[in-house]
This record gives sequence, C-alpha cells and structure tokens, in this order.
Amino acid sequence: MKKRSRDETMRIGGKSVSVKVRLNPRARRLIVKVHPSTGEVAVIAPSERSVHKALDFARQEGDWIADHLSRVPTPVYLEPGDTVLFKGSLYVLRLSPDSRGTVWVDNEANRPTIRVSGRREHAPRRVEDWLKKQARSYILRRMSALTAELGTKPSRVTVRDAASRWGSCSTTGAISLSWRLIMAPNFVLNYVVAHEVAHLKEMNHGTRFWRLVDRLVGEDEAQAAQVWLRENGTELHRYTAQRPKQRRNG
Repeated sequence: MKKRSRDETMRIGGKSVSVKVRLNPRARRLIVKVHPSTGEVAVIAPSERSVHKALDFARQEGDWIADHLSRVPTPVYLEPGDTVLFKGSLYVLRLSPDSRGTVWVDNEANRPTIRVSGRREHAPRRVEDWLKKQARSYILRRMSALTAELGTKPSRVTVRDAASRWGSCSTTGAISLSWRLIMAPNFVLNYVVAHEVAHLKEMNHGTRFWRLVDRLVGEDEAQAAQVWLRENGTELHRYTAQRPKQRRNG
C-alpha cells in the first residue's frame, strides 16, 4: 500500500516549518491548509506524480502560510493548573490523584474548578474526552427538543473537531457539530444547533431559513451568538490534549 502522507521541511517566514503532504485522488487542485488550532501545515496533492508541484505550490504560498501561522493561538494543553473554558466560564484544572470519577466539576471549590482523577500524565486526555462527552450529551438533548418542535429528524449526528466549521448539514440530513462549542456559553451552542436543524427544512440561507432560526432561538440570541463566535471563536481552538511531536535532529 502506498503511503498516503509524508512530511517535508521548508523555510517560511524565516522559520523551518514542517509541511505534511497528503495524497487525495479526489482532489481536483492543489490545496494548502493551516489548522487553526495546531498550526499544522498541509498541502493536498491528487497523486504521487504531483507531489513536487504541491511542494512548489506551498513555497509560493509562503506569505499566506506565515500569515495564518501568526494567527494560531497559543495552545493550552489541558494540564493540571491550566484554565479551560466550559460553557462560557473559565475553570481551573486540579488534579485529585486519589479520587474516583475521572473528571467532574467541583461545586464546593472557592473558584470554578474541574477536577481530574488519576495520574498527571493522563489528565489532558481525560479532560478532552470529558469535554467531548459533555458536548455530545448537551447537543443531542438540544437537537432532540428542536427537531421535535419542527417535526423532523437528522439522518445522522456527528460530534467532532472540525477545523473550519462549527456545524454543517448535508443534503442527506446528516448533521455534524464541533465538540468545542461546549466551551462557549449555552446560547452560542443553542444557536449553532438551531442553525443546522433549520437546514433540515431549508437547505439554504434565504429569508425563510433565517426566520426559522429566529423562531427556534430568537433573533436577538442568534445575533448575539454570531457576534460571540466572531470575537471569541479562535479562543476555542487553543485547547488540546496533544502536544506536537518533537522532531529529532540527524
């Protein structure tokens, strides 16, 4: 089986940047991407024969890549002592190695606190998994209420870490939402869920679609959520349990 990706290093903005070359036979053109949270740079090539062209294309897009890398937020690795957004509020992460329960909100602490049981090195992954679980639970409850109101139902619901969209709805009725929305205030997550649910009735962004969104969450709340995401959305991409791999010299 041929390798589907490989890493190359090139100079961009005066720095050495690792560029991942990914092969995708369905790609119709060369595409360069910068992940908004990790800063991973990738160039998509349709075949092995086009890899050199893809790397040349990435070099030509060096200024664009450097600009997007400068916007990547400083990561928070979800370690004990870090603070994390949860439902719009900042919580400090505290390790409770002798406790059971994996991850939980400590309502008796002097400040908003999320506690993590077990060993320190396992804490980041446990916190991220907990956030994803909280997101899925909240999203499914909210979606169930809204689809019951509209008398419709999605064909599938996926909660994942999308780099470029908070949510999407396909023409087949499959809805996908970002787990990172659980970090935002509830009215923001409610709006994004309502936005995608409305697409089950109106697969467009026309007048009837926006009237339906306003009916589900209210015009003022929808506008407030849009503003919040524009001003704070990048912040949600700071949090990750995965540290970048250290490259070995030689």
